[in-house]
Amino acid sequence: MAAGVHTGTERQATGLIDALNTRYHKTALRVFAVVVVAHWAEHLAQAAQIYVLGWPLPEARGVLGVPFPWLVKSEWMHYGYALLMLAGFLMLRRGFTGRSRTWWNVTLGVQVWHHFEHLLLLVQALTGAFLAGKAVPTSIVQLLAPRVELHLFYNAIVTIPMIVAMVLHTRANSDNASARCDCALTA
Repeated sequence: MAAGVHTGTERQATGLIDALNTRYHKTALRVFAVVVVAHWAEHLAQAAQIYVLGWPLPEARGVLGVPFPWLVKSEWMHYGYALLMLAGFLMLRRGFTGRSRTWWNVTLGVQVWHHFEHLLLLVQALTGAFLAGKAVPTSIVQLLAPRVELHLFYNAIVTIPMIVAMVLHTRANSDNASARCDCALTA
């Protein structure tokens, strides 16, 4: 294919990404934030079940995991969420400028690693070959920290810089002067 020539599918993908980072950026960020906060709430509920209510670890499954216990045990579900997050950070990245883009990139970098860890867990679950001779799928950092606490930590270090990026992005200042969306609050 000649340079600069795009197929219809490539134009549609580029058009969607452009729309998500211009006229729909504010809405897309709000939807994405709700998804992130809901996931974060699941991990906080699981931690409360363990540390406040004293539930045994196998019973502490978060809000959705209580009626649907298979959710907590599904590496496909966890991997799918990590992939969705990675895709969201990539798709919404172009809308950020200046310092907000730097913070969004930090979040993206952390999510790349978090996604890799979930991919590693999924591959282990599918193959039955577990890392370091463990009895269950185990991530690299999980060799040093328990899974519940590790995922609380991962969610914190993904969510906090994401929120910083979003707050900076909504400020009407010279840092956001080149933003092509209407996310910045007006005075």
